[in-house]
Amino acid sequence: MRILVVVLLAANAAFFAWSHGWLDAVTGVPADSGREPQRLAAQQHPERIQPLAASAVAALSQRVCLELGPLEGDTALTAAQTALRAFGAEAQVRSLEQPGVWVVATIKLGDADFRARKEATYKQLRLNFEPLEGLPAEQPAFVLERHGSAAEANAGLAALEKRGLKGLRVLALKAPLTRHTLVLPQVDGLLAGKLKASKDAALAAGFRSCSAAAGAAAASASAPAR
Repeated sequence: MRILVVVLLAANAAFFAWSHGWLDAVTGVPADSGREPQRLAAQQHPERIQPLAASAVAALSQRVCLELGPLEGDTALTAAQTALRAFGAEAQVRSLEQPGVWVVATIKLGDADFRARKEATYKQLRLNFEPLEGLPAEQPAFVLERHGSAAEANAGLAALEKRGLKGLRVLALKAPLTRHTLVLPQVDGLLAGKLKASKDAALAAGFRSCSAAAGAAAASASAPAR
């Protein structure tokens, strides 16, 4: 009987010490772990926590696919990606290479009589030609050939010079360019509204609903592998 009483007294004493937090470091089980008052005390401005309105909850449950673009060049792409990250969004990138255009053109033909003689020569040789457009500083001039690369244009120039044609040159009419489109395949309605309302210059190309092809490609890319 005495042993039982001693055991009960020891158990009560241990419980009393634990319940007051005196044994936290020993047991590793805080006496107030069920209530966690330390977390409540660490809250900052709990009065600012507001429940979401029903419309916001409904918007969060919606999922839409958005496209942004075209963005011309890598600089515009990087700026748009940075702006999206500020909203916590990451997008898939679709890129399309736009080839450049190089032309074999005459020198500037400022003199009307000289220009008329050149025109008569090209007609006699049955060479196709057209007025140069797009480079005001190099006009007036005629374009004899168009090519997709500088190398091809230089080869065309060499071939024409072998035929005795002089006063020709290669001009870069249009530089090659990469156009990018950013695709966000699974955006909730709340974020979609914020993105469309954004005034950030990097997102000025504007968001639109994904095309069928882009939506299918985005969904395939975001689907988990099996």
